[in-house]
Amino acid sequence: MKKVLKARIRLSTIQDIQSFVATVSMTDMEVDLSSQRYVVDGKSIMGIYSLDLLNPIMLLVYPDENNEAAGEALMEKLSKFIVEKLPSEEIPS
Repeated sequence: MKKVLKARIRLSTIQDIQSFVATVSMTDMEVDLSSQRYVVDGKSIMGIYSLDLLNPIMLLVYPDENNEAAGEALMEKLSKFIVEKLPSEEIPS
């Protein structure tokens, strides 16, 4: 089983989006953002702009099974954007 780390985040400004993408692009982990029924790659500036950014959006981080600490470290780096941290979930690999 693989773990997914979840949080609600707010990206309010162009600088927030640029900083977020720069941070998540430094990792090889999969990072997704979702708003309502849309899911985009968290490393894609254009994808992020396609979301409804007026409300908090869902952040999903998929750390490697053998390196969950890296996922937690990434969440810590993104803490300035986090509005609400949610419980992690186990998903099938």
